[in-house]
Amino acid sequence: MLHFKAIPEDYVLKAAKCAQLALGCSRAAHQTALRGVTVPNPQIAALTPKVRAFVERSAALCQPEHVHVCDGSEAEAGALLQVMQLQGAIKRLPKYDNCWLTRTDPADVARVESRTFICSEDERDVVPAARAGQKSALGNYISPKLYDKAISERFPGCMRGRTMYVIPFSMGPVGSPLSKIGVEITDSPYVVYSMRIMTRIGSKVLEALRKDENFVRCLHAVGTQGTPGWPCDPANTIILHKPIDNEIVSYGSGYGGNSLLGKKCFALRLGSVIARREGWLAEHMLIVGITDPKGRKRYIAAAFPSACGKTNLAMMTPTLPGYKVECVGDDIAWMKFDENGVLRAINPENGFFGVAPGTSATTNPMAMATVFKNTVFTNVAETKDGGVWWEGMSPAPEGLTDWKGQPFDPSKKTPAAHPNSRFCSPAAQCPIIDDNWESADGVPISAILLGGRRPSGVPLVVEARDWKHGVFMGASMRSEATAAAEYSGKVVMHDPFAMRPFFGYNFGEYLKHWLSMAQPGRHMPKIFHVNWFRKDEQGKFLWPGFGENSRVLDWVLRRCDNEPCHMETPLGYVPAPGALNTEGLKDIQMNKLFSIPKDFWIQEVDAVKKYFTEEVGEDLPNEIWDELDKLRNNVQHN
Repeated sequence: MLHFKAIPEDYVLKAAKCAQLALGCSRAAHQTALRGVTVPNPQIAALTPKVRAFVERSAALCQPEHVHVCDGSEAEAGALLQVMQLQGAIKRLPKYDNCWLTRTDPADVARVESRTFICSEDERDVVPAARAGQKSALGNYISPKLYDKAISERFPGCMRGRTMYVIPFSMGPVGSPLSKIGVEITDSPYVVYSMRIMTRIGSKVLEALRKDENFVRCLHAVGTQGTPGWPCDPANTIILHKPIDNEIVSYGSGYGGNSLLGKKCFALRLGSVIARREGWLAEHMLIVGITDPKGRKRYIAAAFPSACGKTNLAMMTPTLPGYKVECVGDDIAWMKFDENGVLRAINPENGFFGVAPGTSATTNPMAMATVFKNTVFTNVAETKDGGVWWEGMSPAPEGLTDWKGQPFDPSKKTPAAHPNSRFCSPAAQCPIIDDNWESADGVPISAILLGGRRPSGVPLVVEARDWKHGVFMGASMRSEATAAAEYSGKVVMHDPFAMRPFFGYNFGEYLKHWLSMAQPGRHMPKIFHVNWFRKDEQGKFLWPGFGENSRVLDWVLRRCDNEPCHMETPLGYVPAPGALNTEGLKDIQMNKLFSIPKDFWIQEVDAVKKYFTEEVGEDLPNEIWDELDKLRNNVQHN
C-alpha cells in the first residue's frame, strides 16, 4: 500500500522541504527534512476507490518520495509559489498584484504535435483510410503495444526524489450536466498552480466524484533534463491519448498544452471522442454574448486556429454604438442540444491561457485589464521595474530582460518575448466576463463563426447556405501557420474547424458526426466564415479588425433574424451593397474585401480536393464531396 505523506501545516516550512525533495535531495536528506513535520493528509480519505487505485498505480510506476492530494486552498497555492521560487522556476513581478514570471527551457516552448498520439486497436479509428500506415496530417496513430512501450521506457522511477501532486479537476462548472471530471498526476508545481487557474480543482471535485466516480486519468511527468528551474526532456517528449480507457499520458514537457492536460488533451482530443459517444460537440471555439442596441442578447461560438484572434474577439470592445460584448470563453466550447432543440454551450475552462505578443491596450483592452493580477506569465520579457513586456504591447522600454533571461539587444532580430509566450489568468477577473459564463445549463448558441489568416482571396464574411454547406466550410478551412505549434514561416495550412492538431478520432467520422447534428426539431445555428486578415497588393490589411469586427457581428445577428440583407455569391451569402455598416470608417475598399478571384478559387478548390483525396479518401462523407463539386461549378461559371 502506498504511504501518503502530507505537506506540513506550516506552509513556509513545507515549501522549503518540498523544494529539497523536488530538487532531488538524497533519501537521508529527505527523511531529515520531513522529520517531525509530517501530518495526516485529510484529502487521502476523500479519495474514491478508483481514484486511489489510479494514484497508487502511478506512484508504484513513478516512485515519488512524497504524494500530495491538492485541495485547491489559498494556503496550498501560496506554498506552491514558495516551492517554485526556491526551485528557481518562477520569480515574483513586484509591479503587479500576485503575478509571476516563468522562463522555460528554450527547447520546450510550444505544443509538440509531431509527438502527440492517439491509441486504438484499429488504426482507422484514428487515421482516415487514405493515410492508413502512413503519416497523417489529421492525427498521429500509435498501437497499444507501442503505447505501452513508450510508457515503460520513460516513466519507471521518473519522479524519484520529487513530490507527486494529485489534482482532482473539473472541466466546466462543478456539478453541471455538461461538465466532466479528471484527475491529473504530475511532478510539476507549475502545472498544479496553472491547473488551479485553468480548471476547478480540489475538494469540491472530490465530493462530485463520490456521486459519480467516472473520471479521465491524466498522468504527467516533466522528465529529468532541461535548464535549472525548468526540468523537461525534449528528446523524449511524448503525449499519449487512449480514448477507450479515458486516459492521457504526457512525458517530457512542462509547457502548457503538453502538460496542462485538462486543456487540449482532455477538452478537445479526448473530449471530441466522448462528445461523439454521447451526441454532443467538443470544439476549439470561443463563446461570446452580444447585446444589440435593442437590448437583445445572443451568443455565438467561433473557431479560429491558435494566435488568429480568438482572445481578441472573445474580449472585443465594439466600436458600433449600442453594442456590448461579454466573454464566456476564449478557446474551447462544449456544446449540446437541449430538450427544446437549442444548442447550448459551456466554456469547460476556468481561465485564459492567451498568447501575449500582439495583445495591447489598443488590440485587446479587456485582456490587458485582466492579466495584471493573479497571473502567471511564461516566456515574456521582463522590465527593469519588475513588470512584463512583449512585442506589440507598447514601444520597447529600456533595460529589458528577454525571455531567456538575457539583456535584450533591440539591434538584433530576435524578439524579447517568445512569439508563443503566454499569460495564464483567472477568467472570473475579466471585466466583461458574462453573467452566465458558469451557467450549469450553458448558453444558447445562435451562430457559429469559422475563420483563419487568409491574406488573399477570401472575403471578409460569407454565410453558409445551410448546415451541410457550413460543415463543408469548416472541413475546408485553411490558415497561415502560427507560433503556437512547432511550425515556422507563413505557409498556408489546412486546418479544418481549427481542430487539425486536436482530433481525437478519424476526421471523416468527425464530419459525419457534425452532419448528424441537423435533426428535426432542432434550431440549427447559422454558420459563417470570416477573414479579418485580407491584404492589398502592398501587404496592408483591408479591414481594420479588432473592435471594428463588431460591424461584421452586427450583420451576422441580423442574418440570424433572417433579415434580407444578403446576396448570393459562388461561395455563399455575403452582405448586400450597403448592408454592412461602415459608417465612420475611411478608405474601406469593399470591392476588394468581397472580391472572389476566379483563378484563386479554382486553385483553392484544387487544393482542397487534393487534401481530401490524400488525407481522408473514402472516409470523407459524400455530402462534403457534393459541396466541393458545387463550389467548383459555382466558381467556374461565375
